[in-house]
Amino acid sequence: MNIYFACSITGGREFEPVYQAIVAALEADGHEIPTSHLASSEVVYLEKVASPGEVYARDVAWIQAADVLVAEISVPSHGVGYEIGYALGLGKPVLACHRSDRAVSKMICGNPDPRLALKGYETTEEAIHLIRAHLFALRPLL
Repeated sequence: MNIYFACSITGGREFEPVYQAIVAALEADGHEIPTSHLASSEVVYLEKVASPGEVYARDVAWIQAADVLVAEISVPSHGVGYEIGYALGLGKPVLACHRSDRAVSKMICGNPDPRLALKGYETTEEAIHLIRAHLFALRPLL
């Protein structure tokens, strides 16, 4: 499955180890993750060399090619919110996961789109489990 993984870059990187564990697990499962570099500690520096227009064009193309968008939304991010809305606008399924103790945007929580799943988790292992279960449930639909 081609998965667009979205996470905070400029909004904060406190959940970077979670991002890395999610991407590693999905790649180990054989999924294609064109945004795997977003989990890297070097992403802030890597993204500085690309212009905003280049990032937009690249990311939009990746979302268009993706089967599903998986977003870790524990840290607020304008970009991730935009990516979620864009993917839903294209009819893509979206899983937005977050630490259960974190506040999540009401624009995400209140979105009634049936293609949007919002899941809270307590541990990194639980996050990986719920993502895997969600992707497994989507297989017959894709």
